[in-house]
Amino acid sequence: MSILLFVMLGVFIFMMFRRNKKTQQQQAELQSKFGPGVEVMTSFGLFGRIVDIDDADNKVTLELSPGNLATVHRQAVTKVVEPAAEAAAEPAAASPVVPDDASSLTAPEAGSTSTGTETPDETLKRLNDEGKKDS
Repeated sequence: MSILLFVMLGVFIFMMFRRNKKTQQQQAELQSKFGPGVEVMTSFGLFGRIVDIDDADNKVTLELSPGNLATVHRQAVTKVVEPAAEAAAEPAAASPVVPDDASSLTAPEAGSTSTGTETPDETLKRLNDEGKKDS
């Protein structure tokens, strides 16, 4: 019984070390992509472009917008933002057409006699009638 307990403890420790190693590899891969001009996102949601990297102090200087700089810890940069050029290269015809209003989203009811716009009084009457149906 105690042997099974030690085996389970050994498996648990092995899985813990394996997870830490995988996390370190992912962090090292991310750090290798860092360089001036790379678009990144921080762990707290700021997007910016890397201007300078200070390896001695583990600081990264980000340009959030033209003229606005922020210095963050190197580990706060968690994601490299891929360029949106690939999405813009797709043809515009492939994107769905979105109407300016919600009129095309609802189909007219079978018993509806409205042909277009309704007056505010008709709207109130219709909404009151629908409320009575739910009760």
